[in-house]
Amino acid sequence: MKVSFTLGELSERLDVPLRAPSPDVEINGLATLESAREGQLAFVSNPKYIRQLAGCNASAVIIHPDLAEATELPCLLSTSPYVTFARASQLFAELRDSQRQLGVPHVHQTAVVSLDAVVGTQVTIGPHAVVEAGAIIGDGCRIGAGCYIGSGVHVGSDSVLYPNVTLYHDVKIGERAILHSGVVIGADGFGFAFDKATMRSVKIAQLGAVRIGDDVEIGASSTVDRGALDDTVIGNGVKIDNQVQIGHNCVVGDHTVICGCSALAGSTRIGRYCVIGGGVGITGHLSIVDGVTVSAMSMVSQSIERPGVYSSGTLLQESTQWKRNVVSLGKLSELTRTVRNIERRLQQGSSPESGKTYDERGRD
Repeated sequence: MKVSFTLGELSERLDVPLRAPSPDVEINGLATLESAREGQLAFVSNPKYIRQLAGCNASAVIIHPDLAEATELPCLLSTSPYVTFARASQLFAELRDSQRQLGVPHVHQTAVVSLDAVVGTQVTIGPHAVVEAGAIIGDGCRIGAGCYIGSGVHVGSDSVLYPNVTLYHDVKIGERAILHSGVVIGADGFGFAFDKATMRSVKIAQLGAVRIGDDVEIGASSTVDRGALDDTVIGNGVKIDNQVQIGHNCVVGDHTVICGCSALAGSTRIGRYCVIGGGVGITGHLSIVDGVTVSAMSMVSQSIERPGVYSSGTLLQESTQWKRNVVSLGKLSELTRTVRNIERRLQQGSSPESGKTYDERGRD
């Protein structure tokens, strides 16, 4: 069983040049510059960490060609070291999984799979998983223990569902998806109409579904609600962190990244290649164009029509200073009115203190 890669193999599979006395050096894992030991591959993605190369014990390092002279270690030369590191991590993850025989297809004896479900080839279904009638599971999928796949669900080929993922009815998942434990896709959107006659909230039936594109990853305990009428749509290559809430009828464009604990209210539309920082709140029925970054803990309460970086809120301060600033903010409207009155008087040529007028030389 294969337990490592040679530097030559890594150079070929990562499609980067190798600078080394020999391509036959064995690499069995990845590590940081500080913790790496013999047999491991480290990486430098930021020039400010170059000084750490002096004490690095790695057998090789991924580094930009312009920085390679800073070390005598064998180098994989990459113009995008962090991207090359990411691809290397996938190679070692595949190596780890093959050692654990995770790729061996089987359906556990405690799994409940409907006779009316369609299960592709090379599929693994773990203990106590449930697959309802009409569901389709593509080739090469891995369904973890305790997962629930509802009726009419379609899971694309080579997707991975970690334990206890729940897919409600009619959800569509693209190819090569990764859904981490506790993910819930297709629960009802939060829709109610208040009836004044009865003084009760009347539930709006959520008749849409959820459509998720290819190469999407969704972190643990995140939720994507089904649409009320139209589908909720997650584009290709979208990456969603842990504990994120996507409301009903939202549309998230291709390759957008949404960081942990963010929440999108219903009918939000986010463009392609956006980055939504951790803890961001987005109120409903807004649109955000392509290429927008929203910094962590911001509140988005209006549409964003131009690409760029946006922030809201106040920076961290010592508590007593923050309280004084809050008091000052409360007086801001009054201060604004005072300044406008002063400006108006000055434009009229009068002194705000005495009411007298002055000529250009200050004489009354």
